[in-house]
Amino acid sequence: MSQQRTYRSFTHKEAVLRICCGQFDAVTAEIVRRRRILEDYIERHAEFRSSLEPIDLLAEAPEVAKRMARAARLVGVGPMAAVAGAMAQCAAEAGLEAGAAEAIVENGGDIYIKAAEPVIIALVAGAIRPANRLAFTLQPEDTPISICSSSGKMGHSKSLGQCDLAAVVATDAALADAAATGAANLVGHIDDVDSALERIVAIDGVEGVIIVKDDRVGLAGDLPKLVRIQ
Repeated sequence: MSQQRTYRSFTHKEAVLRICCGQFDAVTAEIVRRRRILEDYIERHAEFRSSLEPIDLLAEAPEVAKRMARAARLVGVGPMAAVAGAMAQCAAEAGLEAGAAEAIVENGGDIYIKAAEPVIIALVAGAIRPANRLAFTLQPEDTPISICSSSGKMGHSKSLGQCDLAAVVATDAALADAAATGAANLVGHIDDVDSALERIVAIDGVEGVIIVKDDRVGLAGDLPKLVRIQ
Protein backbone atom coordinates (compact mmCIF):
# COMPACT_ATOMS: atom_id res chain seq x y z
CA MET A 1 0.00 0.00 0.00
CA SER A 2 1.31 3.45 -0.89
CA GLN A 3 2.24 5.88 1.86
CA GLN A 4 0.75 9.35 2.09
CA ARG A 5 3.10 12.02 0.83
CA THR A 6 4.49 14.59 3.22
CA TYR A 7 5.05 18.10 1.90
CA ARG A 8 7.29 20.51 3.73
CA SER A 9 7.59 24.26 3.23
CA PHE A 10 10.86 26.09 2.70
CA THR A 11 11.23 29.85 2.48
CA HIS A 12 14.34 31.52 1.11
CA LYS A 13 14.20 35.27 0.63
CA GLU A 14 10.99 35.93 -1.33
CA ALA A 15 10.63 32.34 -2.58
CA VAL A 16 8.18 30.04 -0.79
CA LEU A 17 8.43 26.41 -1.87
CA ARG A 18 6.55 23.20 -1.10
CA ILE A 19 8.75 20.14 -1.27
CA CYS A 20 8.08 16.41 -1.18
CA CYS A 21 11.39 14.57 -1.18
CA GLY A 22 13.19 12.15 1.10
CA GLN A 23 16.34 14.21 0.56
CA PHE A 24 14.85 17.47 1.78
CA ASP A 25 18.17 18.90 2.97
CA ALA A 26 19.77 18.31 -0.42
CA VAL A 27 16.86 20.05 -2.14
CA THR A 28 16.93 23.11 0.11
CA ALA A 29 20.71 23.39 0.01
CA GLU A 30 20.55 23.44 -3.78
CA ILE A 31 17.95 26.21 -3.73
CA VAL A 32 20.22 28.36 -1.57
CA ARG A 33 23.29 27.53 -3.67
CA ARG A 34 21.66 28.22 -7.03
CA ARG A 35 20.08 31.42 -5.76
CA ARG A 36 23.48 32.70 -4.60
CA ILE A 37 25.07 31.80 -7.93
CA LEU A 38 22.30 33.55 -9.87
CA GLU A 39 22.48 36.67 -7.69
CA ASP A 40 26.25 36.83 -8.21
CA TYR A 41 25.69 36.67 -11.96
CA ILE A 42 22.99 39.37 -11.90
CA GLU A 43 25.39 41.69 -10.08
CA ARG A 44 27.56 41.49 -13.21
CA HIS A 45 24.63 41.57 -15.63
CA ALA A 46 21.81 43.75 -14.28
CA GLU A 47 19.91 43.62 -17.58
CA PHE A 48 19.36 39.89 -17.01
CA ARG A 49 16.95 40.79 -14.18
CA SER A 50 15.15 43.69 -15.84
CA SER A 51 14.79 42.70 -19.49
CA LEU A 52 11.34 41.68 -20.75
CA GLU A 53 12.90 40.28 -23.93
CA PRO A 54 15.52 37.58 -24.59
CA ILE A 55 19.09 38.78 -24.11
CA ASP A 56 22.58 37.42 -24.69
CA LEU A 57 24.52 36.06 -21.74
CA LEU A 58 27.87 37.26 -20.50
CA ALA A 59 30.87 34.96 -20.73
CA GLU A 60 30.98 32.22 -18.10
CA ALA A 61 27.30 32.51 -17.21
CA PRO A 62 26.18 29.85 -14.69
CA GLU A 63 24.09 26.84 -15.71
CA VAL A 64 20.89 28.18 -14.16
CA ALA A 65 21.20 31.42 -16.16
CA LYS A 66 21.81 29.40 -19.32
CA ARG A 67 18.65 27.37 -18.74
CA MET A 68 16.64 30.54 -18.18
CA ALA A 69 18.08 32.36 -21.20
CA ARG A 70 17.53 29.36 -23.48
CA ALA A 71 13.87 29.11 -22.44
CA ALA A 72 13.35 32.85 -22.74
CA ARG A 73 14.71 32.86 -26.28
CA LEU A 74 12.39 30.04 -27.37
CA VAL A 75 9.35 31.86 -26.01
CA GLY A 76 10.30 35.49 -26.62
CA VAL A 77 10.21 36.75 -23.02
CA GLY A 78 12.75 38.00 -20.51
CA PRO A 79 14.94 35.41 -18.73
CA MET A 80 13.49 36.07 -15.27
CA ALA A 81 10.19 34.64 -16.57
CA ALA A 82 11.88 31.25 -16.24
CA VAL A 83 13.49 31.62 -12.81
CA ALA A 84 10.95 29.78 -10.63
CA GLY A 85 10.75 26.78 -12.93
CA ALA A 86 14.51 26.60 -13.38
CA MET A 87 15.07 26.68 -9.62
CA ALA A 88 12.40 24.04 -9.00
CA GLN A 89 14.01 21.64 -11.47
CA CYS A 90 17.55 22.23 -10.21
CA ALA A 91 16.39 21.60 -6.64
CA ALA A 92 14.46 18.45 -7.50
CA GLU A 93 17.37 17.07 -9.52
CA ALA A 94 19.64 17.59 -6.51
CA GLY A 95 17.30 15.53 -4.36
CA LEU A 96 17.21 12.74 -6.94
CA GLU A 97 20.99 12.80 -7.29
CA ALA A 98 21.25 12.46 -3.50
CA GLY A 99 19.32 9.18 -3.69
CA ALA A 100 15.64 10.10 -3.42
CA ALA A 101 13.21 7.93 -5.35
CA GLU A 102 10.83 10.84 -5.77
CA ALA A 103 11.05 14.63 -5.85
CA ILE A 104 8.23 17.13 -6.18
CA VAL A 105 9.14 20.81 -5.88
CA GLU A 106 6.54 23.57 -6.20
CA ASN A 107 7.87 27.10 -6.46
CA GLY A 108 5.11 29.71 -6.56
CA GLY A 109 2.84 27.70 -8.84
CA ASP A 110 5.65 26.21 -10.92
CA ILE A 111 6.15 22.50 -10.31
CA TYR A 112 8.78 19.95 -11.26
CA ILE A 113 7.84 16.33 -10.62
CA LYS A 114 9.66 13.01 -10.63
CA ALA A 115 7.09 10.69 -9.11
CA ALA A 116 7.40 7.17 -7.77
CA GLU A 117 3.61 6.84 -7.41
CA PRO A 118 0.58 8.54 -9.00
CA VAL A 119 0.16 12.23 -8.23
CA ILE A 120 -2.67 14.72 -8.76
CA ILE A 121 -1.95 18.38 -9.54
CA ALA A 122 -4.97 20.67 -9.06
CA LEU A 123 -5.58 23.71 -11.26
CA VAL A 124 -6.36 27.03 -9.59
CA ALA A 125 -7.87 29.72 -11.81
CA GLY A 126 -9.00 32.15 -9.11
CA ALA A 127 -12.48 33.13 -7.94
CA ILE A 128 -15.14 30.43 -8.34
CA ARG A 129 -14.61 28.87 -11.74
CA PRO A 130 -15.30 25.44 -13.25
CA ALA A 131 -11.57 25.11 -13.97
CA ASN A 132 -10.91 25.02 -10.22
CA ARG A 133 -12.49 21.57 -10.16
CA LEU A 134 -10.01 20.22 -12.69
CA ALA A 135 -6.70 18.51 -12.00
CA PHE A 136 -3.98 16.69 -13.89
CA THR A 137 -3.40 13.10 -12.86
CA LEU A 138 0.10 11.77 -13.50
CA GLN A 139 1.51 8.25 -13.42
CA PRO A 140 5.18 7.67 -12.56
CA GLU A 141 5.92 6.89 -16.20
CA ASP A 142 4.62 10.37 -17.14
CA THR A 143 7.47 11.94 -15.17
CA PRO A 144 9.85 13.70 -14.94
CA ILE A 145 7.66 16.56 -16.06
CA SER A 146 7.03 20.18 -15.22
CA ILE A 147 3.71 22.00 -14.96
CA CYS A 148 4.11 25.77 -14.67
CA SER A 149 1.41 28.40 -14.32
CA SER A 150 0.97 32.12 -14.83
CA SER A 151 -1.94 34.51 -14.42
CA GLY A 152 -2.78 38.09 -15.15
CA LYS A 153 -5.01 38.21 -12.07
CA MET A 154 -3.26 36.17 -9.37
CA GLY A 155 0.19 36.06 -7.81
CA HIS A 156 3.09 38.49 -7.74
CA SER A 157 4.72 37.70 -11.09
CA LYS A 158 4.53 40.33 -13.82
CA SER A 159 2.01 39.57 -16.56
CA LEU A 160 1.06 41.70 -19.55
CA GLY A 161 -2.28 39.91 -20.05
CA GLN A 162 -5.55 39.30 -18.23
CA CYS A 163 -6.08 35.55 -18.34
CA ASP A 164 -7.20 33.71 -15.22
CA LEU A 165 -4.72 30.88 -15.73
CA ALA A 166 -2.18 29.69 -18.25
CA ALA A 167 -0.53 26.36 -17.47
CA VAL A 168 2.15 24.77 -19.63
CA VAL A 169 3.48 21.22 -19.55
CA ALA A 170 7.07 20.53 -20.63
CA THR A 171 9.99 18.35 -19.59
CA ASP A 172 12.13 21.47 -19.11
CA ALA A 173 10.77 23.48 -16.17
CA ALA A 174 12.48 26.71 -17.27
CA LEU A 175 10.71 26.40 -20.62
CA ALA A 176 7.36 25.57 -19.03
CA ASP A 177 7.68 28.62 -16.77
CA ALA A 178 8.66 30.99 -19.58
CA ALA A 179 5.95 29.62 -21.88
CA ALA A 180 3.28 29.99 -19.18
CA THR A 181 4.29 33.65 -18.85
CA GLY A 182 4.22 34.03 -22.61
CA ALA A 183 0.76 32.46 -22.82
CA ALA A 184 -0.64 34.69 -20.09
CA ASN A 185 0.83 37.77 -21.79
CA LEU A 186 -1.07 36.97 -24.99
CA VAL A 187 -4.57 36.81 -23.47
CA GLY A 188 -6.47 40.00 -22.80
CA HIS A 189 -9.88 38.78 -23.96
CA ILE A 190 -11.64 35.46 -24.57
CA ASP A 191 -11.09 35.94 -28.31
CA ASP A 192 -7.30 35.73 -27.71
CA VAL A 193 -7.39 32.19 -26.29
CA ASP A 194 -7.24 30.23 -29.55
CA SER A 195 -4.38 32.20 -31.06
CA ALA A 196 -2.44 32.03 -27.78
CA LEU A 197 -2.87 28.26 -27.61
CA GLU A 198 -1.69 27.90 -31.21
CA ARG A 199 1.37 30.06 -30.65
CA ILE A 200 2.51 28.46 -27.38
CA VAL A 201 1.96 24.82 -28.35
CA ALA A 202 4.11 25.41 -31.46
CA ILE A 203 7.18 26.20 -29.31
CA ASP A 204 9.78 23.45 -29.50
CA GLY A 205 9.71 21.50 -26.23
CA VAL A 206 6.22 22.53 -25.11
CA GLU A 207 4.05 19.44 -24.74
CA GLY A 208 0.72 21.02 -23.89
CA VAL A 209 -1.03 24.15 -22.67
CA ILE A 210 -4.28 25.05 -20.94
CA ILE A 211 -5.63 28.60 -20.82
CA VAL A 212 -8.56 29.78 -18.71
CA LYS A 213 -10.20 33.14 -19.43
CA ASP A 214 -13.57 33.88 -17.80
CA ASP A 215 -15.77 30.88 -18.65
CA ARG A 216 -13.55 29.65 -21.50
CA VAL A 217 -11.14 26.74 -20.97
CA GLY A 218 -8.85 26.11 -23.95
CA LEU A 219 -6.60 23.08 -24.38
CA ALA A 220 -3.85 22.28 -26.87
CA GLY A 221 -1.13 19.68 -27.30
CA ASP A 222 -0.43 16.53 -25.31
CA LEU A 223 -1.65 17.19 -21.78
CA PRO A 224 -1.75 14.77 -18.84
CA LYS A 225 -5.14 13.23 -18.12
CA LEU A 226 -7.61 15.76 -16.72
CA VAL A 227 -9.96 14.68 -13.92
CA ARG A 228 -12.67 16.42 -11.91
CA ILE A 229 -12.10 16.91 -8.21
CA GLN A 230 -14.48 17.95 -5.44
